[in-house]
Amino acid sequence: MTTFLRLGPLAHEIPAIEVDGVVYDLRPVTGDIDGAFLADDGIRRARDAANDGALPALPNAAELRVGAPIARPQAVLCIGQNYAAHAAESGSAPPTVPILFFKHPNTVVGGFDDLMLPKSSTQVDWEVELGVVIGTRASYLDSIEDALAHVAGYVVSHDVSERVWQKDLSGGQWSKGKIAAGFNPLGPCLVPADEVDPQALRIWSRVNGEQRQDSSTADMIFSVAHLVWHLSQFTVLEPGDLINTGTPEGVAMSGRFPFLAAGDTIELGIEGLGSQSQQVVAWTPAG
Repeated sequence: MTTFLRLGPLAHEIPAIEVDGVVYDLRPVTGDIDGAFLADDGIRRARDAANDGALPALPNAAELRVGAPIARPQAVLCIGQNYAAHAAESGSAPPTVPILFFKHPNTVVGGFDDLMLPKSSTQVDWEVELGVVIGTRASYLDSIEDALAHVAGYVVSHDVSERVWQKDLSGGQWSKGKIAAGFNPLGPCLVPADEVDPQALRIWSRVNGEQRQDSSTADMIFSVAHLVWHLSQFTVLEPGDLINTGTPEGVAMSGRFPFLAAGDTIELGIEGLGSQSQQVVAWTPAG
């Protein structure tokens, strides 16, 4: 199995590739794992370099911070209520077309970074999602069957939400409740698309060790291929863009669980893509 990682301090991450448990420094191939790398057949070039022995092992890789596996994306596009049971617990009928909202690119952080509660927030919620990373430009795709060829890989994505901001202060849109700093932990790794069946993955979350979500991407209303095709009819998807594909039932907004509070631990994972974990901390002023 091959995975791609970015390891090291925030804003100074080292691109890396892990092959059969060995982590290699990817800097002889690229300065970062970003849209330019993906668009330039980077995944194949990196695999070839690793297989040819052209990459050095990354010293002390296990001791380094795990950053988001892709550099800051140009766009983070999110799909709402893409699991029927989650739509129901939100008080809505299943959508007949994909619901789209956006997150700010600076929401994307490492999957093990602390999750700081925003100032004055009261209803911070978790949402584990399958993240789709675009590898080649997609615009006005002719068919759903064409869509997956434009996907570079998949990743565990956490669409953190502030529900008061999302519902009561939104003015009819959702993005206000989705765009606080650090509201999209990503990772631990990017798994190439040819190693993943995106519609056959167990997806789960736990808070303080207690199960919250436990479902399968087979239960999506709109498949990954459908979403990529559909979005390409309205926007140009660029290499490195991230698509969050929706969350299954089991969130705090259902009324069955308390919202997140300082001191909580949230764990999320997807079969074959790994898991992430954040400590929830109280808001503190920057600097």
